[in-house]
Amino acid sequence: MKSNTQQQRGGFTLVELLVVIVIIVTLAGLSAPQLIRMRKKGDQVVAMNNGKSMILALTDFNNEYGSFPDKETAKAVSENTGSTLNLLGDTANDYFRQLIAAGVTKSEDPFYSKTPYATKRPDNNVKGSEALKAGEVGFGYIMNGTVAIGNDDPNRIIAVTPLLNASPKGEFDAGPLDKAALVYLDQSVKMLTIREDNKKVVINGSKTLLDSGEGTIWGTDIKPVIKVPKKK
Repeated sequence: MKSNTQQQRGGFTLVELLVVIVIIVTLAGLSAPQLIRMRKKGDQVVAMNNGKSMILALTDFNNEYGSFPDKETAKAVSENTGSTLNLLGDTANDYFRQLIAAGVTKSEDPFYSKTPYATKRPDNNVKGSEALKAGEVGFGYIMNGTVAIGNDDPNRIIAVTPLLNASPKGEFDAGPLDKAALVYLDQSVKMLTIREDNKKVVINGSKTLLDSGEGTIWGTDIKPVIKVPKKK
């Protein structure tokens, strides 16, 4: 007849099973934050790469039409291309859609970043109402009031993500990427820390994104506004 010790060697005791369970739970608890951080790093890379592709397309558009997208270029694009895409709205989707209509890009990818309002990756169907439809754009587009900002200062910013609640207030959501991605006219994309107190980012000294006047990237002539993405 086998002793209790011999019987125990044939399998796990209850205490050993409990120890294994505790170890697994502990490891799972430790790895979850690491996995989240890794996922956000990946989403940051996507936002940065897409932002760089976007500013290249915007630069090509500016070279062809003499301006970044606004209401006036919408008319010019329609006349020059005969495009039937909707270019008449006032959202980031509508302004970015001009780049597709003009043929400087055939992809929706440059305008995507992970946000609560960009609920799915673009399908790159750019026909009719499918082109940059609601939920496919993650970046907000910066304008000078109702007209495009000039391409005369590389320190200025033309697109940003992820906006808090897709709002034009210059507030950012730290949830998707941990940081804010800002697309500069010098064709760079910078990841900036989002302040916990006001959900904004510091651009120059103590100035935040939408601050204008002396000592800001906008100077005294530009009144920056964010054209937000269209939510589903």
